[in-house]
Amino acid sequence: QVQLVESGGGSVQAGGSRRLSCAASGATDSTYYIGWFRQAPGKEREGVAVRYTRGTSTYYPDSVKGRFTIFQDNAKNTVYLQMSSLLPEDTALYYCAAGVAPLWDVNVFDPSRYKYWGQGTQVTVSS
Repeated sequence: QVQLVESGGGSVQAGGSRRLSCAASGATDSTYYIGWFRQAPGKEREGVAVRYTRGTSTYYPDSVKGRFTIFQDNAKNTVYLQMSSLLPEDTALYYCAAGVAPLWDVNVFDPSRYKYWGQGTQVTVSS
């Protein structure tokens, strides 16, 4: 079992920055991927940043590339999502998720491939 607890959500003006944190505990050595996903009202959950925990690879969709960065503090067992140049369309409930199986790159943003999820943290970007 892997437990994930997100924090850092809140309200921010468009163009601003926000850092989200995901504290991981439990069987974290079993993971292959740690990712950040988001879900806006009426929309499907989508991946915004994924990190391969057994190497250095990171993945971003075009919608956030250059604006979002995922990184990890191994000493704290915490994964961060640094978001900058935020847009109103970035408003969503942001989730941290852990995958425990290898994936083809094409599947890293598929939420169904992730076994463990946090409770989510809300980010609201106002224009």
